[in-house]
Amino acid sequence: MMRINKLPLIAVSLALVLAFTAGTDIRAYDRPEGSSGFTSKTLAKAKRHMVVAANPLAAEAGLAMLRKGGSAVDAAIAVQMVLNVVEPQSSGLGGGAFLLTWDQATNTLLNIDGRETAPHAATPELFLDTAGKPLPRKEAIESGRSVGVPGVLSALKLAHDKYGKLPWTDLFAPAIALARDGFSVSFRLAEVLNDYDAASFPPAARAYFFDSAGRPRPEGYKLTNPALASTFEAIAKNGPSAFYEGSVSHGIAAAVQNDPRGAGKLTAEDLARYRAKLREPVCVLYRGFYVCGAAPPSSGAVTVGQVLALIEPFDLGREPLAVQPVHRIVEAERLAFADRDRYLADPDFVTAPVSGLLNRKYLDQRRALIDPTRARGEVTAGTPPNTRQGAYGRDATLENVGTSHISIVDDDGNAVSMTTSIEQAFGSRLMVRGFLLNNELTDFSLTPVDDEGHPVANRVEPGKRPRSSMDPTMIFAGPDERKLRFLLGSPGGAAIIPFNLKAIIAMLDWHLDPQAATALGNFGSIGGPFLLESGQEWDALAKGMDKLGHEVHRLAFTSGLAIVAITPDGLEGGADPRREGVALGD
Repeated sequence: MMRINKLPLIAVSLALVLAFTAGTDIRAYDRPEGSSGFTSKTLAKAKRHMVVAANPLAAEAGLAMLRKGGSAVDAAIAVQMVLNVVEPQSSGLGGGAFLLTWDQATNTLLNIDGRETAPHAATPELFLDTAGKPLPRKEAIESGRSVGVPGVLSALKLAHDKYGKLPWTDLFAPAIALARDGFSVSFRLAEVLNDYDAASFPPAARAYFFDSAGRPRPEGYKLTNPALASTFEAIAKNGPSAFYEGSVSHGIAAAVQNDPRGAGKLTAEDLARYRAKLREPVCVLYRGFYVCGAAPPSSGAVTVGQVLALIEPFDLGREPLAVQPVHRIVEAERLAFADRDRYLADPDFVTAPVSGLLNRKYLDQRRALIDPTRARGEVTAGTPPNTRQGAYGRDATLENVGTSHISIVDDDGNAVSMTTSIEQAFGSRLMVRGFLLNNELTDFSLTPVDDEGHPVANRVEPGKRPRSSMDPTMIFAGPDERKLRFLLGSPGGAAIIPFNLKAIIAMLDWHLDPQAATALGNFGSIGGPFLLESGQEWDALAKGMDKLGHEVHRLAFTSGLAIVAITPDGLEGGADPRREGVALGD
C-alpha cells in the first residue's frame, strides 16, 4: 500500500514505460465492442457521493449502497455484479480487474491486482501449433486454451475485508434480482450481438444470447439469467469460496478442459490456489499533481506516467487538440509504447527495469527523439540504465478491446477506481453457471521468443499474469496538499492508455470539466499510426498531422471514460457520451 502523505518526491517525479506490438490490427479499434453512438450528456453534480458506471442499472445499484451508508468499495461490488448481468460482454465473475482504493482517514492508496493467471500446466508453447507457429488469432481466442483463472471476485473480497461497511451478502441483492426477474437488453448489448454469428458461440451462450433461429436478442427484450442468480446467491452466502472451490470451480475446469474448439489446461486446483495481490501504485508528478495508477502486470500507469514525464516540459497551450501539442503527445506515446513492448510483464516472473525506465537522464534522452517539426519514422525501444540490450525479445502480443470502468466516491471521501474485464467482447464465449469466461491468456505474446531467439518478457508461463493496459487512475493535488482531486478510467484494450491520457491532459492542461473531457475527440497512438476519432470537427487536426508526416487513421475509436472530480463545491461526474454509462450522485 502507499500512504500519499509519505510519498518521497523523487519516487513520484519520474516515470515508467510500456509498448505495444507493431502488428496491431487497427481495425479492432474501429468499432470496439458495443459503441452506442454519441449522445450528448451534461455534467453531473453532487455533494455527498457519486457513482459513474457503464450502465444505468449498475450505477443505480452502486448509488443504492451509498445511500444505505455503504463505502465506495461496497458500491463497487454492487456495480460489478450488476454489470455482470446487464453488460455481460465486458466483465464479470469470469474475468479480472485492477483496483485503486483511497482511504481518506489514513491517506492510504491501495493497489489491488485481480488479474487472471495462467494455469499451472500452461507452457510458453500454449498458443503454438504442431509446427511451432502461432495459432490463428480467432482460434486462440475462441477456445478453452485462452481462459485464465478469474481474479475479480478475489480482488473485491480483499477490498471489502479492508474497507467494506455493509454486509457482503447485501451487495449482491440488486444483481440477484435483475438476473432472476429479468432486465431489458440495452441498445449497446443488442448492437454488439448483431456483430456476431450465433454459430460462433458454444451451446450455453448461444441459447442465452440468441433465439432458436440464431437471431440475437433485440433491444428491449426481457432477458433472465436464473443460473447466474443462483451463483450470486451462493457467493453472497458463502463468500468467494463458493466460486473458487466446489461445484462452480469444477464446472469452470470441466468447460475449459472439454471445449471442442480447443481444450485448455485450467483445473479446479488452479482456482483454489488463486489469490489477489497488493502491489505498490505507480505515481508520477505532472503539473503539480500526483497521477497514480496500477503497477505491473498492468502497463497502463507505467506508460501513462512516461508519456506525462516526456511532455511535461512542453507548453501544450490552452486550445484543446491543437496540432503541435497533439503531435508532441503522440510522439511521446509512440516512444513509451515501444519500451512497454520490450520490457514490461508480470513482475513476479520478469525483472522489469523499472528504476532505469524511471531515470531522468533516460527520459531526457527519449524526449530528445521528439522532433517538433516532423513525425519520427520507425520507433524502437530504448536501453534504460542497468539493462542489457537484447535481454528481452520483440513482443508479439495482440490486445483486444473490451472491458468496463467504475469510478466511485463515498460520503467519507473514500474512493474506488476500478477497471474490469473478460478481454474481448464475450471473452472466450464459454458460459458456466450463467457467466462468461475470459480469454485473457491471449494478452500474452502468442510466440515465446522473437525471430532472433530472445525470450519475450510477456510470454506464457505457469501461474503468470498476462500484461494488461487496464489503467484505473487517481490524481492527487501535490506536492504539498496531497488531496484526491480526480479518478478516472476507460475500456478500450491498448487504447485505454491514450484515452486516459486525453482525459488527464484535457483536465490538467486544458482545464476542461469531466464531462467535456470525456466528450473531447479521441486521439493517440498505441505504437504505430496516429489514430483519430471520425468526425468533421477533427478534420483540421487530421490535415495538420498529415503535414507533419503522421500516418493518419480515422476511425470510431470508442472510449468509455468514467470520471469523478472532487472540487471545493462538491463532486462532478462525466460519463462518456459514446456509450450508455451515467454519473449519478446526491
